[in-house]
Amino acid sequence: MARSRIPPVPAAANPGRPLKRAFFGRSVHEVAPGLIGATLLVDGVGGIIVEVEAYHHTDPAAHSFRGPTPRNLVMFGPPGFAYVYRSYGIHWCVNFVCEKEGSASAVLIRALEPTHGIAAMRRRRGLHDERTLCSGPGKLTEALAITDAHNGLALDAPPIALLARIKKPEIVAGVRIGITKAVELPWRYGLKGSRFLSKVF
Repeated sequence: MARSRIPPVPAAANPGRPLKRAFFGRSVHEVAPGLIGATLLVDGVGGIIVEVEAYHHTDPAAHSFRGPTPRNLVMFGPPGFAYVYRSYGIHWCVNFVCEKEGSASAVLIRALEPTHGIAAMRRRRGLHDERTLCSGPGKLTEALAITDAHNGLALDAPPIALLARIKKPEIVAGVRIGITKAVELPWRYGLKGSRFLSKVF
């Protein structure tokens, strides 16, 4: 497995407080591991982010690699907004736009540890086991009822809430999942030892 040096993650200035859009105006490779341990809520339902993937505009696996389209236009806008797209025509995936406007880089949210609104998640997913409610990008959007209606919404305003992590996590890195290009890049980050990952590292 390819290895990468995980960038140092600064401690949150106000742990548990809302993350502002300025948090996302940095390198996608700083933001991605910095999201591990943060809490994502949509209309009060969600949990702790335990797995993400970084996508840079120079990366052939990124939707923005070939330039702007009606589908990916949000990626080319300012940081701190949600980019939601349909994957394989089946399920939605949610990404957080990073870096300066025009960079078109984003972080895919791959898995959450459910903490808020678990009953609603179980109802939406038709499952009981908490470990599988949000253990994948399509699973978590179904659990949180994220659709294309959330595309382009600010990450620091209702119905979305992002809360800084309370304690510094131990982070692991590995190759990304389900892509056919740039498969060797170790740009997937996760919470070490989490039972809620989409796939172990």
